[in-house]
Amino acid sequence: MNPPPESAARQPFFVHPSSEVAPTALVGEGTKIWHFCHVMKEAKIGRGCNLGQNVHVASGVLIGNNVKIQNNVSLYTGATIEDDVFLGPSCVFTNVTNPRSQVNRHSLYEKTLVRRGATVGANATIICGVTLGRYCFVAAGSVVTKDVPDYALVVGNPARQKGWMSRHGHLLKNANAEGIMVCPESGFRYQKTPEGILRCLDCDEDAPLPPNLAKGTKFYDDFK
Repeated sequence: MNPPPESAARQPFFVHPSSEVAPTALVGEGTKIWHFCHVMKEAKIGRGCNLGQNVHVASGVLIGNNVKIQNNVSLYTGATIEDDVFLGPSCVFTNVTNPRSQVNRHSLYEKTLVRRGATVGANATIICGVTLGRYCFVAAGSVVTKDVPDYALVVGNPARQKGWMSRHGHLLKNANAEGIMVCPESGFRYQKTPEGILRCLDCDEDAPLPPNLAKGTKFYDDFK
C-alpha cells in the first residue's frame, strides 16, 4: 500500500493509506477519502466531502463542498459536482456519447453538471452532456438521457419525471388551491412558476439550510 502523498500530509483532510491523491489535486479541509480511491491531477474537491471505497476522480473534475460519494463511483473528466450533492453506490457517469476503442476522443469529452443538493440513486446511469437540476432526485437504477429540472423526481429507463421532491427528499403532493405543496419534514412551501419551474417559497435554492432544519429530525416548530 502506498502512503498518502506529501501534499496530503500537509493538508487538514484524511486520506486512507490504500488511496492515492495526486500532488496537484486540491482537497478541502475536513474531506475524508477512504479505501482504494484515486484522485488524479488537477482534480478539485471541496470542504467536508466524503469519498467511499473505490471512488475514482479523474483529472479536471470539480467537486464542491459537503458532497457525499458512495462506494464504486467514477467521475470522469468533464464532470462538475456542486455543493451538497449525494451520489449513491455504483452510480455511473460517462463523458463520451459514442465511444470507440479505435477512435481517440479525448478532445471531445462532454460536460455533465450536477447542481446543488441533487441526489443520484444507487446504480443509476447519467449519460454525459446533461444537467441535473438543484435538489432533483434520480431514482435507483434509472438511466438519465436528458436534463432534469430542479426538484424533479425521475424514474426508469429512460428516466421520466414522476413528480417533485422537496429539498429534504420528500415527495411533494396535495397542492392547495394556489398550487402550493408543503414538505412534511421542514414545512417549506413549494410552488411552480408560470414557466413550470418549481421553486421553494421559504428558502432560496442556493442558500444554506437554517441550522434548525439541517439536523435530520421531523417538524421543526421553532422555524419561523
